[in-house]
Formats: sequence, structure tokens, C-alpha cells
Amino acid sequence: MGMTATHFTILQALSLTGEILQGRLGEVLAMDSTTLTRTLAILSRRGWLTTRQGNDRRERWLSLSAAGKAEFKRALPHWQAVQNELRKQLGDKRWGNLMKLINEVTTEVTE
Repeated sequence: MGMTATHFTILQALSLTGEILQGRLGEVLAMDSTTLTRTLAILSRRGWLTTRQGNDRRERWLSLSAAGKAEFKRALPHWQAVQNELRKQLGDKRWGNLMKLINEVTTEVTE
């Protein structure tokens, strides 16, 4: 199985945050805990994540492993090409409207 958009999004978030609590990652991505946990298990099996337990046994810190960083670096140009093609097809105004709508929906979900 290849990388899904959800896998890429998590790898991207981890590349930006460095190390983050699993619960906080779910909040940032507006993902429910079941979906996030299931997806993190896949990424972990692929060797793309490093996890460590926090001070509280319920805390789980996540970061990209070396393999995860390499996989993100490999996938990034493909993601950028798709983004550029979609932006080209939509045009700048519609692209801007789409980004605004995505941000509004994400804000609504996380509040």
C-alpha cells in the first residue's frame, strides 16, 4: 500500500512540529483519536515514527524517525506538483477561496 493523503499530512505536520503530543497532533489536524491512532499505527509499522512516553503514562510524544524524514522528503515534490497543478486548474481566485474555506472549516472543527 502506498502513502495516502492522511499519511502525508501527518508526516508533514510532524516535520513542522518536531516532537508533539499525540493528542495535540489530533487537535492540530482536527482528527478524531480513533482515526489518528489507527493511522499512526500504520506509520509506526513502516518505521516512519519515533514515539516516547511522557511523564504521564497517558502522554505519547511523536516525531519523525530518520526513515520518516526520508519518506516525507521523497513525497514532498509529488505533493507540491499536485498542489501546483490544482492551483493552475482552479486559478488564483478560486484557489484562494478554497484555502480560505479549508481554514474556516478547520477553525470551526477545532473550536
